[in-house]
Amino acid sequence: MRAALARKGAGEAFDRLMDADGRWRELVPQVDELRSRTKLKGKPTDEQRAELQRVKAELKEAEDALAAAERERDAALLEVPNPPDDDVPDGDSEDDAVELRRVGEPRQGEAKEAAEIGRFELERAARLSGSRFGYLVGDTALLALALYRFAIDHVSRAGFTPVLPPVLVREEAMVGTGFFPTERSNIYGLEGEGLYLTGTSEVALAGMHMGEILEDDDLPIRYAGFSTCFRREAGAAGKDTRGMFRVHQFNKVEMFVFTRPDESRAEHERMIALEEQFLQALGLPYRAVDVAAGDLGASAVRKVDLEAWFPSQGRYREVTSCSNTTDFQARRLGIRRRSPDGLAPPHTLNGTVVTDRAVLAILETFQGTVPEPLQEYGAPPRIGD
Repeated sequence: MRAALARKGAGEAFDRLMDADGRWRELVPQVDELRSRTKLKGKPTDEQRAELQRVKAELKEAEDALAAAERERDAALLEVPNPPDDDVPDGDSEDDAVELRRVGEPRQGEAKEAAEIGRFELERAARLSGSRFGYLVGDTALLALALYRFAIDHVSRAGFTPVLPPVLVREEAMVGTGFFPTERSNIYGLEGEGLYLTGTSEVALAGMHMGEILEDDDLPIRYAGFSTCFRREAGAAGKDTRGMFRVHQFNKVEMFVFTRPDESRAEHERMIALEEQFLQALGLPYRAVDVAAGDLGASAVRKVDLEAWFPSQGRYREVTSCSNTTDFQARRLGIRRRSPDGLAPPHTLNGTVVTDRAVLAILETFQGTVPEPLQEYGAPPRIGD
């Protein structure tokens, strides 16, 4: 276990957990022994009463120490991520991802940036909200709306139930899905309310069955959430400061699945295939990459990103991702399944179908011409003329 977690950069976190658990285990028998000494048979003598008072004082001190050790152990446990699959590549950055395949021919030669084609009001948004915000206006907004609707229909045909979830959630949902404590710096919170703006509808969709028992025969349960998402982008200073590529607010269609453990690998591949079919229907050139162990989020054992080609940058950039989180989130959220072998946590998976980044990729790839499938959903034939 430690070797696997070390590939995620969490070897020391595992050591801290083992140390904290060891201290807790040392105190448990001490407390049990002291508790047993407080149980006297018959009427105690004066000497026994004096001894009982001394033992009770020791017990109170030991119980306080045990409670503190338990809090320390539980806090350490939250710092330990889900270990990666053995076949996930080593490394700790996006440069260490392993390319799986390429589909489509990237556009070569000079190309206008998306901001030169579509209408993005960045300066006006900055006056209103600060940096890394933007307006999508007119035909550009219609293109985005068509994308979301096309994405919802695409996955609905594959058995996903559309959901419009809350974007404000309690801390237990952020902890349960693995975004807290590791991603706390990237999350906006409402002071005094105990609520947080989510960076993905994954949190709300996972929390939809928080504390519930699911029937095995009902699995898999598949949802497709559409929501506005919020991220501080802490640690991204100097990255993608131009345009709308890395912003604090964006829209997303997200798949989320509860499934049996023996079916989660196949479900992961199925979700990746749906994401690829979506990009292929749009005609976007892309590549699929297996994300390195150290670049995975806390909950994922494996993640495959799809990166569309951005002509203005001359490189592939992430537009979707798909993660298998096995039973990590279900355990933390108290979600169980009633299986033939008894109650056990299901596996959960999440996968992005589309975000606003796809608008940018379409504008740059086709230089203003809109793919026909999106025209059927209200987008204009051309943008920027």
